[in-house]
Amino acid sequence: MKIKATLDRIPGGMMVVPLLLGATINTFAPEALRIGNFTQALFVDSASALIALFLLTAGAQINLSNIGSAAAKGATLLVLKWVVGAAVGLLAYAVAGANGLFLGMVPLAIIAAMTNSNGGLYVAIVGQYGRPDDKAAYSLLALNDGPFLTMVALTIFGAMGFVNGLFSIVSFISVLLPILVGLVLGNLDPDLRSWLAKGSDMLIPFFAFALGMGINFAAILQGGLAGVAIGVMTTLFTGTAGYFVFRALGWNPIVGSAEGSTAGNAVATPMAIAAANPAFQGLAQLATVQVAASTVTTAILLPLYVSFLVARTDPKRLDLGTDASAAEAGLEPAAPTRIVRR
Repeated sequence: MKIKATLDRIPGGMMVVPLLLGATINTFAPEALRIGNFTQALFVDSASALIALFLLTAGAQINLSNIGSAAAKGATLLVLKWVVGAAVGLLAYAVAGANGLFLGMVPLAIIAAMTNSNGGLYVAIVGQYGRPDDKAAYSLLALNDGPFLTMVALTIFGAMGFVNGLFSIVSFISVLLPILVGLVLGNLDPDLRSWLAKGSDMLIPFFAFALGMGINFAAILQGGLAGVAIGVMTTLFTGTAGYFVFRALGWNPIVGSAEGSTAGNAVATPMAIAAANPAFQGLAQLATVQVAASTVTTAILLPLYVSFLVARTDPKRLDLGTDASAAEAGLEPAAPTRIVRR
C-alpha cells in the first residue's frame, strides 16, 4: 500500500491529510483516542511537545555566524499580518451599522482573528516547503499570540488604551528557547546538526494529527457564515499579502502565505478585551464564536490554499537549494521541494 507516495503527490499532504483526519475523529468521535496513557499522549496531547522538538531541530540547522534572514522574515510576517488584519478590522469599525456589525461580522472578531496566527500550521507548512531560517522565524511570530496586537490595533483606532498583563515576555521566551537550544547544539557539533535534521520531517504528520484533534467542525456552524467569512478573509487577505511580499523580496512566497490562519488561542481574545474595557462586552460573546469559526475555517482552508499556490508557483521560486537569503545566512541546504502540478 503506497501511503507515503500518495501523500507525497498531494501538495502539503503530510500535513493537511493527518490534520483533517484528526479533526474528523475529534468532531464525530471525540473520546475515541482520549483513553489515557500513551495513546492519548501521542495522538491527542502531543502537539505542543512535538512542535517544540521540531523547532529545536530547525534551530540546529541555523549557522550562528549569520541569523539575520530568520529575524528579517519573522519581522516581515509579523508586521504584515498585523497591518492587514488591523486595516480590515478598523475599516469594518468605520462602516459598521448601528448594531455594531459589519455584514454580520463583529469588527473585534475580525481584528482578533486576522492579527493572530496558528503557529502549528505555520510550522507544518514551512516544514514541508521552507528552509531552516523560515522555521526559525516562528520565534518572532509568537509575538502575535494572545490579545496584545489586537489591543494595539484598537488603541490606534482610538477605542481603548493599553492594559497591563496582556503580553507576557515569559511566554515569548518559552517559544524562543527550543530554537536557541537547537541553534547552540547545531553550532557546537556539525554532526549533531546533521543528525537532528533527519528527524524533523517525521514530526510533521504526528503534530498535524494532534492539532486536528483540537478542531471541531461544529464551531463553524456555531459561528455561522459570518465566522466562516472572517476565516476566508484571514486566509485570502493575510496569506495572499504574505505570498506577494515574500515574492517581491526574493524569498519563498509559500512561506509568506503560511501566516494566513487564526490561532486557537485567539478565541479568548474578545473576552480578554471585554474584561479590559466594558464597552466591548455587548458583542464579546458573538465575537468569540466567530473567532472560533475562523480558527476552524483557516485550519481547513489554509493548507488547501497553500496547495493551490504551490501548484501555480514557478518551481524556481521554491528551489530550497538556491534561496539567496538563506545562502547568505550560511544555512544548510534543504532537500528540494517537490512540486506537483494538476
